[in-house]
Amino acid sequence: MLHIDIITVVPELLVSPLSHSILGRARDRGLLEVDIIDLRTYGIGKHKQVDDYAFGGGAGMVMMPQPLMDCIEDLQSKRTYDEIIYMAPDGEQLDQPMANNLSMLSNIMLICGHYKGIDERIREHIVTREISIGDYVLSGGELAAAVVVDAVGRLLPGVLNDETSALFDSFQDNLVAPPAYTRPADFKGWKVPDILLSGNFEAIDAWRHEEAVKRTRHRRPDLLEDE
Repeated sequence: MLHIDIITVVPELLVSPLSHSILGRARDRGLLEVDIIDLRTYGIGKHKQVDDYAFGGGAGMVMMPQPLMDCIEDLQSKRTYDEIIYMAPDGEQLDQPMANNLSMLSNIMLICGHYKGIDERIREHIVTREISIGDYVLSGGELAAAVVVDAVGRLLPGVLNDETSALFDSFQDNLVAPPAYTRPADFKGWKVPDILLSGNFEAIDAWRHEEAVKRTRHRRPDLLEDE
C-alpha cells in the first residue's frame, strides 16, 4: 500500500478529486491511503497565521517556515518518508517514468505551495524533490498534487480492474496511445477499422503499435528523439 500525506492551506480543493472514480476505489480497497493535512492547524497565534510578507518587499505573501516545519516534524514522528515533494512550477516535470517510480514507494509527502510559494529554507533543507506538472503557474499546488496522486495511484497493483490496462497507457513505452473504438461498428457511416473486428489479436496488436508510432511521430515527435 502507498501512503501519501498532502500538506495544504486549502484542503477543500483536494477532497473531491481524491474521493471519486479510480482513486476513490483505490482508497476504499485499502490500496492507497491519502491524508489531507490542513497547515492552518499548525499556524501561529490566535489567527493561525501561516504566511507573511516577503523580505525585500514585492507583491504576494510567502508561506512561513515555522508552521511548515512543525507540520513536517509531526508527520515524520509517525512515519519515515521516501520522498518529501514540493509542488513547484520550476520543479522537474512530471512524466510517466516518474509516476512509475513514485508508485513503487511506500510513503510520500506532498507540500502544496500557495501565495508566492514557501520559504526557501524549507526547500533547501527539507524537501527532497520538486515536481511541476507543466510550464504554467497555478494559484496553488493543490491541483498539481491531485494530478500526481492520480497518475501514481492508478499504477498500484489491484487499483485498475484490468491488471494490464496501465501497461498500455500513453507514454508507458514512449508512445502515445493508439486510436480506440467501441460499439457500434458503424456510426453515422464512420466505420471501425476492419482489423479490429477480425478477431486476429496478433494482427490487432501489430496494428495498434503501428498506429501508436504514427500518432506519436505526428503529435509528439519529441518522444521519438532518443530512438
